[in-house]
Amino acid sequence: QVQLVESGGGLVQPGGSLRLSCVASEIIFRFVAMAWYRQAPGEQRQLVASITIPGITNYADSAKGRFTISRDNAKNTVFLQMNSLKPEDTAVYYCNAMDQRWAWGQGTQVTVSA
Repeated sequence: QVQLVESGGGLVQPGGSLRLSCVASEIIFRFVAMAWYRQAPGEQRQLVASITIPGITNYADSAKGRFTISRDNAKNTVFLQMNSLKPEDTAVYYCNAMDQRWAWGQGTQVTVSA
């Protein structure tokens, strides 16, 4: 079973930036479209951004122009660069395959607050 380990979250002021990382334990990562998701308290988990194997990206409307997803297949790692953060971006962020085939990791908490 692939294990996913997210990191890079924290407390940041509105307008600030964070870079999230997600490392997958197995090489199969390189053959799978990946995505970042987030879940705010009391809300459903939602898709934030996705990236295909060759690097084609797609974003939720809330992330367009502010977030950038990328991947390093050699390191089994997917990144999410988040700029111009807003309080409404506060959530636990998770990565997974686009089809969510793997067990969820622990996520990484992002809190945007003054």
